[in-house]
Amino acid sequence: MPRARKGAARRQSKVRWFKKAKGNRGSGSRQWRRVKERVVRSGVNATKDRKLVKRDYRRLWITRINAAVRSRDMNYSRFMQGLKFANVIVNRKMLSEVAIHDPEAFDKIVELAKQALEANK
Repeated sequence: MPRARKGAARRQSKVRWFKKAKGNRGSGSRQWRRVKERVVRSGVNATKDRKLVKRDYRRLWITRINAAVRSRDMNYSRFMQGLKFANVIVNRKMLSEVAIHDPEAFDKIVELAKQALEANK
């Protein structure tokens, strides 16, 4: 009779992998080789998609800011340049939130950017 090597430990290790592959279709959740492939690929995709979510949110914030600034007779790039000249450090997420929830405060920020652009000409 051959010697058992890593008996319980190997089974426990496989159980962890199979739990991660739960929900995959067909052999992707039942065959050991396919389970390993699926779990590794899902990890790669999860890492990639975390980056894509950040990118998508930034695009959304820029679109919102651009729409709010255009309604105030300015465009996004000039607005951001004006904020830079005025030494206003506010990230795009907060700018989009201010544009949506507090239009009066956003008007003041736009005026500040316009004044900084005029002063810097």
